[in-house]
Amino acid sequence: MPLSGKDVENIAHLARLALAEEDIPRYVRELSSILNLVEQLQRVDTEGVPPMAHPLDAHQRLRPDAVTETDQRELFQSTAPLTEAGLYLVPRVIE
Repeated sequence: MPLSGKDVENIAHLARLALAEEDIPRYVRELSSILNLVEQLQRVDTEGVPPMAHPLDAHQRLRPDAVTETDQRELFQSTAPLTEAGLYLVPRVIE
C-alpha cells in the first residue's frame, strides 16, 4: 500500500511533527516499505501457532520466598527521634 506525500503530511500533522518539504519523499518511501512489510506479515498463515511471549523456551529462575532476616524494627527505631505504634513520625511538610 504505497502512501502519497499528502498522506505523510497528514500523518505528520496528526503526530504534531514538523517535516521539511525535502524530507517528505524519503518518508513516503520508508513508511510505504514498513506498510508493505506489515502487509506481508498479515498474509502469513498462523493457524494453529500458539501465541508466545518469547521465542525461546526460557524460564525465569526464582528463589524461594523465605524469610532470611530477623525482625529488627525495635533496634532500628530505638535510634529514631520520634516513633509511635511501630511507625516513624516525621515533621509535616504539606499544609
